[in-house]
Amino acid sequence: MNDGNRHAGVPAGLTADGGSTWWAVADAWWRALAYSLLPRVIWLSLLPLLASAVLLGGLAWWGWDAANVAVRGLLDSWAWSQWLTSWLDQVGLTALRTAVVPLLIVAISVPVVVIVCLLAVGAITAPAMSALVRQRRFPALQAREPMPWWRALLAALGLTAWALLALIVSLPLWLVPPLALVLPPLIWGWLTYRVMLLDVLADWATHEERAILRAHHRGPLLAMGVACGLFGAAPGALWAIGGVMALAMAPLLLLASVWIYTLVFALAALWFAHYLLAALDALRRAPVNMEHEA
Repeated sequence: MNDGNRHAGVPAGLTADGGSTWWAVADAWWRALAYSLLPRVIWLSLLPLLASAVLLGGLAWWGWDAANVAVRGLLDSWAWSQWLTSWLDQVGLTALRTAVVPLLIVAISVPVVVIVCLLAVGAITAPAMSALVRQRRFPALQAREPMPWWRALLAALGLTAWALLALIVSLPLWLVPPLALVLPPLIWGWLTYRVMLLDVLADWATHEERAILRAHHRGPLLAMGVACGLFGAAPGALWAIGGVMALAMAPLLLLASVWIYTLVFALAALWFAHYLLAALDALRRAPVNMEHEA
């Protein structure tokens, strides 16, 4: 399966020989699927899963009761929450009243799970998979100005903070049904593509090259990030299917969510690695004006 340095099926936007950038997205996708079957890739996918599972599983197991008590006390101190629980009693939804606190904890925990998995894959898996793709497809691609790991981590945390801020600011818009379906995938998609762009190219591209690739491939990269965000919606189905009963199995469902998110982001790391390294190789073969930065 050694691809060498050939570019058959990798069209322009990525290489200098003409073709379609969107075909390149599809080409990178099927290559990512093929690479995901390699034993080394399977092992690399398990590392962030184990790390995230131990951390989040421990928090869920030992912190669930304490979180319920804390959130219940906070809600009891707010007048509007007392009005809401009284209204639920009046309309005969007393059973739902008992589920309000666990539902709030889950609603807060799921974004945390997403972020932890994304950062774990970005820090552990993405650089290794990027090196694997470079070794097999682009052995002549040279590293230039590798970014220190701590700078990449700080940059990823900064991007995460911006995404969380966007989620918080946009919360009122989620009451509008169409926007509730559009805004979260867009925000998660933006965060995914920016983190993957950073981690995949950290060891291989200069700052100027990363800026050029971000500017010239923003549309496809965002589409790839949104697609990964939609794939990552699968854990939400676990909670929806389980309903109120799922709350009793919250620690186990959180671990299942970690597993699904890790698999999604590991596949995303391969997808972005194939696309971005091909784009970087094409950029160096047909250099563009470095003054055109994003």
